Amino acid sequence: MTQNEIGGDASQPLRGRVAVVTGASRGGGRGIALELGAAGATVYVTGRSTRAEPARGYERIMRESELASLPGTIDDTADEVTRLGGTGIAVRVDHTREDEVRGLFARVERDHGGLDLLVNNAWGGHEAFSKEAFGAPFWEQALDQWEAMFNRGVRNHLVASRIAAPVFIRQGRGLIVTTSYWDRGNYLRGNLFYDVAKAAMNRLAFAMAEELRPHGVASLAVVPGWMRTEFVLASQKTDEAHWRDFPQFARTESPRYVGRAVAALAADPRVMARSGGVHRVGDLAVEYGFTDVDGRLIPPYELGEHD
Repeated sequence: MTQNEIGGDASQPLRGRVAVVTGASRGGGRGIALELGAAGATVYVTGRSTRAEPARGYERIMRESELASLPGTIDDTADEVTRLGGTGIAVRVDHTREDEVRGLFARVERDHGGLDLLVNNAWGGHEAFSKEAFGAPFWEQALDQWEAMFNRGVRNHLVASRIAAPVFIRQGRGLIVTTSYWDRGNYLRGNLFYDVAKAAMNRLAFAMAEELRPHGVASLAVVPGWMRTEFVLASQKTDEAHWRDFPQFARTESPRYVGRAVAALAADPRVMARSGGVHRVGDLAVEYGFTDVDGRLIPPYELGEHD
């Protein structure tokens, strides 16, 4: 089995741990994979975008963002995980395909004998995103968002979790982290589909926690704020090196902020006490004592004040 003890090097508390991060070519998934690597973990980086072939389905958001190519690949993320001190392993997986997901976890068990952490981050919602439609009432929005956000979003999380769960149960330990969105029940006006899909993910994390708790396995949701993902930066024709030139990004956070939250949770021997909850990254930063990559302690994004 994999090692569950925290290693002797305080700078790499996840040395010896094995993690799977789904949807880690870019955005929050990439940020999580990098921080797990910096903490010493072996990270299986999954997604559909490789150096040889970018993922399909992003044509609309690329066109609206005026991007000539799709940013990020699982290969790039895995290489950076290794550079930061972990072990990055890129595995191309279409998370809508149950056979491919089963193959992934069979490989992890074959290579390492078990698994410590699953981060559910694979998200199809960007494939149906429309800048023009965002903000319109639900009766004017296209139903293709349901397919993208539920069948290629919520379902992705369920499929990976139900295949990983028997591995965790056999071990009597493990952690499932669901990346989601939540602001204390406030409604995200402008996209009913997104709001309902994220609420479903939060409930999924809670329901899985209820069934996994007797087996010593934790499940919880982690909620970043407004992240400076590749697509967010592209919307203003800028990049991570120049975001400070745009006042509207003043309260944004890097994708590695959520990564530091997940790494802290994974290293916490009392994480079972948090199982079933929805945890905002800004709150976790205070509780665990970490900051974003630029040293800022960024509070949780709250719709009532900032939408």
